[in-house]
Amino acid sequence: MHHAGEKQEHQCLFLEVTGRSEESVLPLHSSIVLFLLSYCECTSFRLFLVADDGQSWSGHVPAGLGAVEIQREQMPPLVRSCRLPAVLDADGGFCRTGLAVVLRHILHRVCEEEPLRRDMQALLGFKKTCLKACAEVSQWTRLCELSIPSAVEEFLHSPDGRDSPVPAAVLHLERKLGEPVKVHNDDKIRRQKLQLQQEEEAGPQEASASGPLPSQGSDGLELRAALAKLSVDAVQTPATRGPSDIRKVKTTKLPSLEHVFVEGLYFTLADLVLIPCAHHYLRALQSHSGSSLAQLPLLLRWYLRVQEVPGVRRAAEACGIALLTPQAPVFPTQAELLQPGEEELESGGTMPAAFVGGPRPTMTKLKEGGIEPIFSPHPCPSWSLDWDRLPAAVNPTEGKMSDVRATRKRQQLNNLVSMVTKLACPGDRVVDFCSGGGHVGIVLAHALPECQVILIENKEESLLRAKARCAELSLKNVSFIQANLDYFTGPFQIGVALHACGVATDMVLEHCLQAAAAFIISPCCYGFVQNTCKFTFPRSKRFSDVLSYKEHMILCRFADQTAGQLPPDRQLIGKHCMGLVDLDRAWAAESLGYSVRVLTMEPASCSPKNNMLVGVPTGRRLC
Repeated sequence: MHHAGEKQEHQCLFLEVTGRSEESVLPLHSSIVLFLLSYCECTSFRLFLVADDGQSWSGHVPAGLGAVEIQREQMPPLVRSCRLPAVLDADGGFCRTGLAVVLRHILHRVCEEEPLRRDMQALLGFKKTCLKACAEVSQWTRLCELSIPSAVEEFLHSPDGRDSPVPAAVLHLERKLGEPVKVHNDDKIRRQKLQLQQEEEAGPQEASASGPLPSQGSDGLELRAALAKLSVDAVQTPATRGPSDIRKVKTTKLPSLEHVFVEGLYFTLADLVLIPCAHHYLRALQSHSGSSLAQLPLLLRWYLRVQEVPGVRRAAEACGIALLTPQAPVFPTQAELLQPGEEELESGGTMPAAFVGGPRPTMTKLKEGGIEPIFSPHPCPSWSLDWDRLPAAVNPTEGKMSDVRATRKRQQLNNLVSMVTKLACPGDRVVDFCSGGGHVGIVLAHALPECQVILIENKEESLLRAKARCAELSLKNVSFIQANLDYFTGPFQIGVALHACGVATDMVLEHCLQAAAAFIISPCCYGFVQNTCKFTFPRSKRFSDVLSYKEHMILCRFADQTAGQLPPDRQLIGKHCMGLVDLDRAWAAESLGYSVRVLTMEPASCSPKNNMLVGVPTGRRLC
């Protein structure tokens, strides 16, 4: 959603154009954004190409976009704190960064300006969720946004890459293309496919009695359904319910659907992301290592099929992409496709095995190793903002929030704000990570007018609510970044996060450690903590010397059992486990030169997740 006035503003789009190989003059993320702009025929952004050298990008940027080349130091300050691609609003205070966020924003912009473009709306997928989940929690977003582009670029830039095996991410996509398709209302389409198969088996003469024979091939019906979805006009659904014998077939006996495009039957934003990646990779393979093509029959079939989608060839030509027509591959059987492969990658990791037993053996093991929770006394337990005198837009009662919840939220904010105000110096940059609607960041910006506050959140709707509240308050020291945490790279002095869910706490903590910034973090959802491609648990050496990963997961699971309706003894065990998980985090930070305290918020009743990690780097005083 966007404000009505925002629609007419010229937003600035920044792309990196530094060339790093002969195969791909532009970084793949930039090529993908340009490909989408060309496909959508979108010219509503002021396009800036950020170059560090004198390499030419001519021929790779569609004509008519009015692109301007600038140096990195010429970018606005907020954009310089982000990875490219990035979109900056006209007022310079709201930045969207990261491939998936920028692509979805471009599509939303096109749909706003041309509401009748049903083909553009369809690119966002069912319920408009295509690539919406951030890469930290969605393996599919991570594969499209990060893994495949980086694997292809590494392959293109490596001197020995042409002789290397097919990248694991590409093999992962190949297997995805071989999995059965699941779509909304697929029962109806599968029954149509069964009817089609029966007609084909009966032969042309018998089939002609019920009408013209549909297109041949195992994916004939899937392809027709997919191409119909691409139509700009609404597609009329046949009124017939189909033969009674088809209607009586059990769902388990119906044939499975096969991929037409990467997400299933329908052409989406994910296909547009992968077209430039697949093109550059397949071109390099065809030129130097044709034998590897035999391992990617489904990727080749998809690559040939997307070229028939209206607008794809035109967009490719505008971006200097000469699409290939490799020889049609021989396709493996469905049984072969579903065999387990070594290529399964990506360690968002496997889900932990089912837990057995309770937390007591793990707690006892730690106690025998001299490890018990350490809770420091709260330095200012009675500190509170004067909520009655604050402007209404600062108060978390904004929105539909019960009085009880609003009181607890104010108590939580008192704890975080008290810590920040004791640590902050004039001119400091304070980052509210996972900011949501801005409850923490807005209070901080109001309370610390001499500090700059940045709200970082992946959900656009939440940030727009926060922006509206800041406008009502006339706050001039707040900026907004819609992004996954990894796309923010700027310096800051204090990082805060209220109830950062699961591994998000560890991501915020890592960001603060890398920036040598102080942190005030209230963790949440301990049960969602698990090994990822970036983090392994336990975090500290002392804990990892005593506990296995599985034992640490037991602590995390029971750390979530602190709700008020649970028996008091269960709550005490939960609080004990919370303390142990956060002590492990604290010790990991202390090994890097930080002074860290684990506190309990005051009053403890303000939240079942009432722990707070407060840490400062060497040389900065802890309150």
